[in-house]
Amino acid sequence: MKRIVITGMGAVTPLGVGVDTYWKRLVSGMSGVRALTRFDASDHVCKVAAEVPSREEDPEGGFDPNDFIEPREQKRMERFIHFALAAAHEALAQARWKPETDEDREKTATIIATGIGGFPAMTAAAKLVSEKGPRRVSPFLVPSFLANLAAGQVSIRHGLRGPLGTPVTACAAGVQALGDAFRMLRTGEAEIAVAGGAEACIDPVSFAGFSAARALSTKRNDDPQAASRPFDAERDGFVMGEGAGILVLETLEHAQARGAEPIAEITGYGTTADAHHVTASPEDARGQKGAMRKALEVAGLSQSDIGYINAHSTSTPLGDAAELTAISSIFANRGKDLSISSTKSAIGHLLGAAGAVEAIAAVKALVTGIMPPSLNLGQPDEAARAYDMLNEGAKEKKLAHVLSNGFGFGGVNASVVFSKI
Repeated sequence: MKRIVITGMGAVTPLGVGVDTYWKRLVSGMSGVRALTRFDASDHVCKVAAEVPSREEDPEGGFDPNDFIEPREQKRMERFIHFALAAAHEALAQARWKPETDEDREKTATIIATGIGGFPAMTAAAKLVSEKGPRRVSPFLVPSFLANLAAGQVSIRHGLRGPLGTPVTACAAGVQALGDAFRMLRTGEAEIAVAGGAEACIDPVSFAGFSAARALSTKRNDDPQAASRPFDAERDGFVMGEGAGILVLETLEHAQARGAEPIAEITGYGTTADAHHVTASPEDARGQKGAMRKALEVAGLSQSDIGYINAHSTSTPLGDAAELTAISSIFANRGKDLSISSTKSAIGHLLGAAGAVEAIAAVKALVTGIMPPSLNLGQPDEAARAYDMLNEGAKEKKLAHVLSNGFGFGGVNASVVFSKI
């Protein structure tokens, strides 16, 4: 089978815009979680979020859509599309891929996931119709919020005419986008792919819904940076985040032919379904175990080859426990030799974008030899204490292979393995 490499990465995160800013702040132990500013949260039980900062709020790393999109066009796209365009711009620039011939355009795929798409536009439109009638709705409404329009707008902007897709598989979507692109490239359907995820659904209705499901953290509204605490005994729910992560994947042969410099290699991918419950994993975490096992099998690796896991762990009591059950089953007896952390402790849960943004962190750990820390992990679950949980700060380690997980509502599980070139 063809070898698939990464040649570019781009990120928009609650820690800032750009992979370098994101990574520098992540390994330094900074948190992107803060009190909600997007809407009045006085009636909500959760009052914290991991919002992408504006340029005004963060002159060094803040987001300004004017850097990437004409002002007139911005109004025709929801925020998750803004993020996707920004992250894709950075990733394609690093990869030095600007297709100009029909052949190059047609061999470039665009696979960008989301969990919910333009949710704020939908809720705002529903309110507008209810209060002022249907004639007040913009003709640009539907294209502004459709889930596939992040991929569509990136494809249009860069003239990418190859396969176009959008996994909408809740919180596993970002990993599945990478997996879909990986398989397309291996089978020859495309030679290069722009893949990842984008999400921006910090909205009163989404907060109300997740709060009703008791999924969001509510106990640390007065101390936002302590709210996201994956694997910690005092965790009480996730912190919603937003952003985008985009990676440029291509066959090693294609990269070498054009003189591109590979960053790392994707060697394995696995995905499964729990077939159990809408929101909860089975006690034996069989689906999560299956995804990790398949990823290792495709990579031709054993569990002893993995030096670091960027866990999906969202900071929910049941979800974190299930992932620990799966890890303990597959990586039994590894002990402190296996390092684990959850990027969500610093940037919250980016839903459909989480897997791609966390994959970037996993790749950076692989190539730099620095693993990002687990924040707020003062009392690890008993099952977590067997491993190196990186709760005392970033740590250096020689890594050859790392694994990153993404699990979602509906019982969808996905895992990806990255290896040094």
